[in-house]
Amino acid sequence: MALLEVHHLSTAYGAIKALRGVSFSLDAGQVVTLIGANGAGKSTTLNTLSGLLKPTGGQIMFKGNDITSQRPDRIAASGLVQVPEGRRIIANMNVLENLTVGSHLRRDRRAKQELERIFALFPRLKERTHQKAGLLSGGEQQMLVLGRALMMQPDLLMLDEPSMGLAPLLVQEVFRIIAEIKRTGIPILLVEQNARQALAIADYAYVLERGEIVQSGPAADLRRDPAILSAYLG
Repeated sequence: MALLEVHHLSTAYGAIKALRGVSFSLDAGQVVTLIGANGAGKSTTLNTLSGLLKPTGGQIMFKGNDITSQRPDRIAASGLVQVPEGRRIIANMNVLENLTVGSHLRRDRRAKQELERIFALFPRLKERTHQKAGLLSGGEQQMLVLGRALMMQPDLLMLDEPSMGLAPLLVQEVFRIIAEIKRTGIPILLVEQNARQALAIADYAYVLERGEIVQSGPAADLRRDPAILSAYLG
């Protein structure tokens, strides 16, 4: 049994069908990426999995449990944690306070140990513990939202466009951090406009077009596929 199993998932915005029978799976320890053009349904998929959008059809199984109709807070508490697009930090709270917010759904009391691990992963956050989050750079804010999600000790981490709006050097830093998270064994479902970087770090990939999966396979194979090269890798 896969950690995450998505069966024939459909989601609509009113009369607009955003997802049309999407099916895929993710195993423990795996990094899976969804790639596709803007408007293909990548972020809609994550928002549906996390309960922010209600599906019009299909089923979502996580750790063997049906979470299709569960509330977002219950889904997050079960270990399926999303880092949304847009670095939604709490600007008027400091770094430590933002990270502490991420521990309120934890299933144990080892928040201090987790905090130390996050500071080891993100030393710049440790240097700025008492700085207001709104004064951090874009790259530091991305580190903060990743750290906040890790404070929840996820069983599956969903990342929505983690490199969006960052300078090229910071993009490299973000993907270095994602690689570090991967090495800890935390599974990742990655939505990323930078298909080249996404395919370089992922184990398996699915290609979305107009709300449907049109191709899938090992990420290394898709990186060499002429059609993928032409459409998404430039």
